[in-house]
Amino acid sequence: MAVGILEVDVISGKGLKRSEFFGKIDPYVEIHYKGQTRKSSVDKDGGRNPTWNDKLKWRAEFPGSGGDYKLIVKVMDHDTFSADDPIGEATIYVKELLEMGVEKGTAELRPTKYNVVDTDLSFVGEILLGVSYSVMQDRGMDGEEFGGWKHSQFD
Repeated sequence: MAVGILEVDVISGKGLKRSEFFGKIDPYVEIHYKGQTRKSSVDKDGGRNPTWNDKLKWRAEFPGSGGDYKLIVKVMDHDTFSADDPIGEATIYVKELLEMGVEKGTAELRPTKYNVVDTDLSFVGEILLGVSYSVMQDRGMDGEEFGGWKHSQFD
């Protein structure tokens, strides 16, 4: 099993549907991966065409427990005085990215536009994201095995 860093570059959104009748939207992105959630910053100026330029990171194992290798990207509208409103979501499958990263040490999905859909699967805008995975290198040789012998340090 390889352990690495899964990184999502949350770049921008375009044509996001307004979740409120009055005022503008203050969108942010909430990404779920295997029970872990990360959030982008809130773009208070971009409205329906936000720019975030945030990097969100997860520790990811491959192969890991469960076969659910996907990112659930939820686009939300931040509200100050009430619960945040969902705008829509996109799903990004990352199993092949993780496989390639384990094989080559690193792998990348260049920034790509993904459709954002609401609960009835109707189009509500798009989001631009890049995804990468890098295997973490073992730091030092403590406890590593070489030909059946354990290497250890003596002071």
